[in-house]
This record gives sequence, structure tokens and C-alpha cells, in this order.
Amino acid sequence: MKGVILAGGEGTRLFPVTLGISKQLIPIYNKPLIYYPLSTLMLSGIREILIITKSKHLQSFRDLLGDGKKFGISIDFEIQKLSNGIPEALIISEKFINNDSVALILGDNFFYGPGMGRSLNVSQKLGAKIFVKEVANPEKFGVLEFDAANQPLRIVEKPTNTESDLAVTGLYFYKNEAIEIAKTLKPSHRGETEITDLNNIFLQHGDLEIQMLPRSTVWFDTGTFEGIQHASEFVRIIESNQKIEVGSPLEIAKINSWV
Repeated sequence: MKGVILAGGEGTRLFPVTLGISKQLIPIYNKPLIYYPLSTLMLSGIREILIITKSKHLQSFRDLLGDGKKFGISIDFEIQKLSNGIPEALIISEKFINNDSVALILGDNFFYGPGMGRSLNVSQKLGAKIFVKEVANPEKFGVLEFDAANQPLRIVEKPTNTESDLAVTGLYFYKNEAIEIAKTLKPSHRGETEITDLNNIFLQHGDLEIQMLPRSTVWFDTGTFEGIQHASEFVRIIESNQKIEVGSPLEIAKINSWV
């Protein structure tokens, strides 16, 4: 399986900070944000990773990460010219993915929890797999809704009225067929294709696995100032009280004997 981190976008929720820097390079406590989704993929055993970013930020990512050898992995880069939606990441990375399956993670998503790697690194039987988490503010996310028989019915983007509190996190596992399906998507009213539409296609065909993240798993959307603050404070508390690092690619590489 290949890994793709989508680190493009304009970061409009973080203006004016992101007028001069990629939001994935903003620090979460003592590490750049990009380290955290990178660590999630590494914990899943993925060692071939593509980072998609804007051309104006490419050199900064290269300076920070290089080719990944210092972490015992391989890192490549591709450019996202326009912000045309999350599914575009699959199209941009088509050559990199080749005939493999892919784990796509959003560059502003933060995951932490006991056994995180083991909980993600399980065999994928269907065409797509999403990870959901109970949240207090489902109206801010794509939400998994159920029918009268309590079976998954659809994913609704930022619903104004929903009985479900299961948000779809920014981590998606796809088999190779997702690339061609992504090419068929039409832009929404926002002018870009939606990852919710892609996942609903798999759901409608009975080809979507849904995995509930354990209650002990912490998930932050750090695309807002509040999210950055909460994640930074969480990392500070964990690292101040325990002899471990959170979101350290080098530590993961050493534990796995990759370096």
C-alpha cells in the first residue's frame, strides 16, 4: 500500500497566517503539523509516501523532510495547481500509486491513541475504508447517517440537522479502482469535487468498510486556530508527563528498525 498526504489547499480558515506559510508547516507544540499525518501512515507500516502541496511551498517541504531516508522511508512530491477537492489527490498521485492500493490522509488531521498502528493496519476487504469517530459538533464534518434498521445509509457533508454524531475523519483507504471513480466526480456547489461523494459511491455499492476508532483514540482537525491550540496542548501534556514523543517520524523509524 502507498501513502498520500494532501498538504495543498489555501488554509483559508487560518488566514492571515497561511498567506505566508503552508498550514502543514505550522507547529503543533514542538513539531511541524506535517509530522503527525506522516507518523500515522508510518505507524500503519507504509513506507512509500507522496506529499501533494502547492508549488510555492514545495521547497519548504523538501528542506524539512528531504527524500525521507532519515526516517527509513521514501518521500516523493507532486504539485496541486488548484484546489479542486480532496478526490483530486488520487488523480494527481495516479502514477505514484501505480497498481497499488492507497491510504489517503489529510495533512491537517491529527490522530493519537494506544495501538494506533495496529488498529489501522488491518486487511482491507472492500474497495474503500473510512474511519469514524464520535464528536460533539457533527455539523462541522461529513457525518455517517443510518436507516431505520441502523444500517449505514449515507454520508452527509456538514448537516444542519442530524441524529448521528459519527464524523468521518480525514483518513481513507482505497483500492486502486478509486482513482478512476474520482475522475468521474462532478464539482459540488463549492466548485470542487467532494470526498463525501466518492465515499457514498462505494457505500451505495456495498463496497465501503466503516471502522469506528476506539474511544481512547484522539482525533483533531487542526485546520482551525482552535484545533491547533487543542492539539498543541494535548501533545505538551502527553510529552511532559510520559517518556514518549507524539508524532515523531524518527522515533517510529527507530522502533521499527527502519534506520
